[in-house]
Amino acid sequence: MWSFDGVRLEKDADFDALAAAFADLTTRAGAIAMEVLAAPAIEARAKKDASPVCEADERIEAFLAPRLAELLPGVPVVAEEAAAAGADFARAETFLLVDPLDGTREFLARSHEFTINIGLVVARTPRAGAVFAPALGRLWFAGARAFAADAQPGRPAPEREAWSLLRVRALPTEGPTALVSRSHLDAETKAFLATHRVAKTRDVGSSIKFCRLAEGAADLYPRFGPTMEWDTAAGDAVLRAAGGGVIDPSGRPLAYGKAEASYRNGPFIAFGDPAAARLC
Repeated sequence: MWSFDGVRLEKDADFDALAAAFADLTTRAGAIAMEVLAAPAIEARAKKDASPVCEADERIEAFLAPRLAELLPGVPVVAEEAAAAGADFARAETFLLVDPLDGTREFLARSHEFTINIGLVVARTPRAGAVFAPALGRLWFAGARAFAADAQPGRPAPEREAWSLLRVRALPTEGPTALVSRSHLDAETKAFLATHRVAKTRDVGSSIKFCRLAEGAADLYPRFGPTMEWDTAAGDAVLRAAGGGVIDPSGRPLAYGKAEASYRNGPFIAFGDPAAARLC
């Protein structure tokens, strides 16, 4: 297990190593998701906010929480299902955000576009993260640098020689390709697409959208509906490390640690090439 003395993460290598540790945890947790997905029926219930939760959400979070506490002792873990149960999280400049199953609706529909997300926030900024799509066998992670690799659920994360360095692409001359939420396409997003010079639109589930931008498969991801910090932190870390970014309506980087708002995000635009952001 990685050890970080007093959680003093000061060098790029520290964040890269931590991201690799997150990657390993997400791939191991992927076995739980695939076990539940293989069941003849997946039972789900609605939470107070009407979003669904199922066995996989709860079991993955129960797997990750103690291992993250061992990895980074004393660092608060703000996790989706604990938050839904009313947990009161200690405020801290450095904390972890965990979404044990991002894209639960996709999971329940037996789509493959769901992910397991771990992100580290330092001074309101995501500095390391890992996103694993178990059913796709694809892993994205980043500290100072962003990487992707093929990975198998339940197995350790791949070794260094299997990693591919990620970099966003230059804005295509014909205009940007925009990614939109498969389950949450709202009127504001439709209006954005209609009024901006968007060449193509693709619908993608979960935090995979950030990762597609990071690997140069698309250029913009506008999101006007509600999201939570644990939905975005890991993918945001990957995208920023690959040369992209996520901005709020004022043009500032999306900020984290909004405990007073129960960790709810406002609208944002994620982009690859900064030239794509200037179109907004």
